[in-house]
Amino acid sequence: MVAVDSTSPPNTPKDGQSHGLLIVGLATAVMTLSLLQTLVVPVLSRIAGQLGADLTTTGWVLTANLLAAAVATPVLGRMGDVYGRRPVMLGILVTVTVGILLALFTSSLPLLIVARVLQGSSYGLFPLSMGVLRDEVPPHKLTQSMALVSATLGVGGVVGLLVTGLLTQGDASYHRPFWFGLAITLIALVISFFTLPKRPGGHSATSVDWLGGGILGAGLVLLLLPISQGESWGWGSPVTIGLFVAAVVVLAVWILVEGRMKQPLAAPKLLVNRGVMLANGAGLLVGFGMFSSFLGITDFVQTPDMLTGYGFTADVLAASAVYLLPGGVAGVVAAPFIGQLVHRVGGHKALTLGAVFGVVGFAGMALFHDSTWEMIVFGILTQVAVTFGFATLPALLVQAVPPAETGVANSVNSIMRSVGSAVASALTVSLLTAMISDTTGLPSEGAYVLIFSLGAAAFAIVAVIGLLGGRVKPHAVPAQEEREEAAVGLSGEFSTVSGLSS
Repeated sequence: MVAVDSTSPPNTPKDGQSHGLLIVGLATAVMTLSLLQTLVVPVLSRIAGQLGADLTTTGWVLTANLLAAAVATPVLGRMGDVYGRRPVMLGILVTVTVGILLALFTSSLPLLIVARVLQGSSYGLFPLSMGVLRDEVPPHKLTQSMALVSATLGVGGVVGLLVTGLLTQGDASYHRPFWFGLAITLIALVISFFTLPKRPGGHSATSVDWLGGGILGAGLVLLLLPISQGESWGWGSPVTIGLFVAAVVVLAVWILVEGRMKQPLAAPKLLVNRGVMLANGAGLLVGFGMFSSFLGITDFVQTPDMLTGYGFTADVLAASAVYLLPGGVAGVVAAPFIGQLVHRVGGHKALTLGAVFGVVGFAGMALFHDSTWEMIVFGILTQVAVTFGFATLPALLVQAVPPAETGVANSVNSIMRSVGSAVASALTVSLLTAMISDTTGLPSEGAYVLIFSLGAAAFAIVAVIGLLGGRVKPHAVPAQEEREEAAVGLSGEFSTVSGLSS
């Protein structure tokens, strides 16, 4: 989700201008990114098998996409401010199209990872779309328009799970779901070309922090490489330790560089703000929980139970439609009610309540995973917890900083959420490849128990953050900004994509 700076009022639209088609175009564009986010989740194992690669390396198909999102989202948001949102959004859609075409026509894992990096630019579409709505839609229709586009983001994620399951039945190629993604992206590109207004840039920013984005990307790569490869390299090997140390050094340099920039991606003074620190910690852990649930459930239910004694021998369709889809639907349905709860009881109490759902869901899967209904029910609880987390974070941020700084605060929080998801992706795959049963050659039951236990621990810490955060003295929040946050909250569990929107 994204908090929108209330200090920059929308432009007055032209008399008689219709916004219906514009909203359709933005909704379709936003659906593209959540669709692409979930297309590969159920088929990671199939990608590894069809490309003859190990699961650890194949995991970068997902991790690289999330890593690209962490860096690209704030950079693209700033580019929209400087150069105008229309050329940036069209450029993103063209880049995503190239990425999908590359994924469709390559059978090389390195090129598929490159394709997923290109597709990761799609994460910038959501905050840019929110900015377009603020510029073009009259104030009395703004909240409703934001709600519609945000809800489409959640729907896109659910559709991605279902489409992948339907198109990859039997031994079908993992390429097939990308054809659907291509069709939606091209439709979004055509509609956006004819409906996005031509407005100049120069909103609140005059330059793009390319240096900061590059250093941040390098630091995150140095962090995620040893997490994903530590088992094969050795956790105590000089390479692994050296990369961890290098990551700390590079990220420290990033903070120093940001402190010297006039328009940084992340203002250092916000990083030490207590309320922002707590929200960023929660964002990191909720992002971690989201992909721990996605990947842990997907791989567990596809494990052949006759061979291992656990799992359900589910095919990709069953894994998507039976085990993952209910959680996605529950998140979309719950999002508006959670938004109302945040408004009534406050973000910190809602965050704590949602974290309890996460602890129960993950702990339940760690302890009770012998029946299909157990995995479905506990999986739903974890995804509702993720929706709670992403619905409350913007409310926490707008209370922690002055209105003029909410956009940058959300940009930093977006980075933290994407990093949490990327760490979960790399770590989950690493554990599944490290904890192999000598008897079956497949991940042991203990690997899944550990993954789900880590998810429970993450949400237990989120609950503590919610309790501690209640002691932070909040800033006054404009009523219109509260309504916009509630509308954007309809994006539900797929709101990791949000970032800077001025």
